[in-house]
Order: sequence, then C-alpha cells, then structure tokens
Amino acid sequence: MAENTKNVASNRVAYHEYFIEDKYEAGIVLVGTEVKSIRQGKVNLKDSYVNIKDGEAYVYNMHVSPYEKGNIYNVDPLRPRKLLLNKREIRKLTGLSTLKGYSLIPLSLYLKNGLVKMDLAVAKGKKNYDKRQDLAKKDAERRMQRQDD
Repeated sequence: MAENTKNVASNRVAYHEYFIEDKYEAGIVLVGTEVKSIRQGKVNLKDSYVNIKDGEAYVYNMHVSPYEKGNIYNVDPLRPRKLLLNKREIRKLTGLSTLKGYSLIPLSLYLKNGLVKMDLAVAKGKKNYDKRQDLAKKDAERRMQRQDD
C-alpha cells in the first residue's frame, strides 16, 4: 500500500481458511454516515464475501456499525454494497469464481487518499489437513526463531 493509506479493518481469518490466489483493489459505493463510521474503525469483514450479479460486484455481510450521530441517515449495517471495478476485471473475476472451490473474499478495508478501498482476493478453500500443515509450519518456525535468540 502507498504512503497515504490507513488500514481500517482486515480479515485475518481469510488467510487461515483460504489459499489466496490473486488480489484486486476495488472502491466501494457508500453513504456518508457509513464513511464516517468506517473512519472510526467500526467495520467487520469476518463473514463477508463478494458475489457478482448482473455484471456488477457486490460485497455481502460486511457489517458497518451505524454512525452515532447519523440518526435518520443511517442505513442497514449488513446491506449489500456495490464494488467499483473495471468491466474487464469483473469478467475475469466471474470466470475465476465459477471454478469449483474458488471464492471471492475481502481481505482488508483501508483509506487511500481519503477514499475507502477494499482488497479483494480470489481464494481457494483449505481442507483441514492444509490448516494443520500451516500451523505445524508456523510452530516449527517459532521454535527455530527461539533457538536462534
């Protein structure tokens, strides 16, 4: 990420649950009170996913808490939000997401030059034995690090 970026939220579970194949950067269509709430860091990406419908990409289950001072202008915290991608990128993502075992998941949400952006990944689900192998590898690396110290 560039110098004027501020990470707001990240989906740490994604790296444990999926193999990340490819990453994309996308803008998001938001309402003013949602932007204020995101700037305060009140957003959760844990169970969110991306789906392509009618040639447009939408993020589902991204929870943006209502802004305290937003009163009547607040919207549903779990509403689907449109992602801003090029038509070529959407076509490519459509092709990749239709492959068996592949999903589109958000990795992180950040502010870049005052705009809210999302890192989007084409990911393949891990099996339980893959997760155990990753944990064993991390454990071995930690042991080696301790021995070096």
